Amino acid sequence: MSASDESLHLTATDLRMATFRLARRLRCARAADSMSDAQLAVLADLRMNGRRTISTLAERERVTAPSMTSTINGLEEQGFVVRTPDEDDRRRVQVDITDAGIEIVAETIRRRDELLADMLREVDYTEDELTTLREASALMRRVVER
Repeated sequence: MSASDESLHLTATDLRMATFRLARRLRCARAADSMSDAQLAVLADLRMNGRRTISTLAERERVTAPSMTSTINGLEEQGFVVRTPDEDDRRRVQVDITDAGIEIVAETIRRRDELLADMLREVDYTEDELTTLREASALMRRVVER
């Protein structure tokens, strides 16, 4: 392994561990205790991107269509999504987020942001360190948005 490969590997390990632990702590903060991470991810996708087909949602979340159908069924029962027939192809169904679904996502985001801000406050970072964290988050987004 070359020096740069070794450095990449160590960086990958450090990032994986840090993001795993951070995500685990943030997942505890949610607006509805009964909602799964998978359901919340679907609602967040619908809030950000608008109406989607079940197959598109399944592809984006890397699950099977039957699994996504089950997730959508649960969200629909709770009043967080509605299904509507596709205007161009009546065999297809579109899924839309409801106002209640939008509120759940917004409140969960608010709680998670508040929790993370509290965690950052406890460490008492300097302004330079906070700038470094913001820059690192931009670099990490580049990795996941490819």
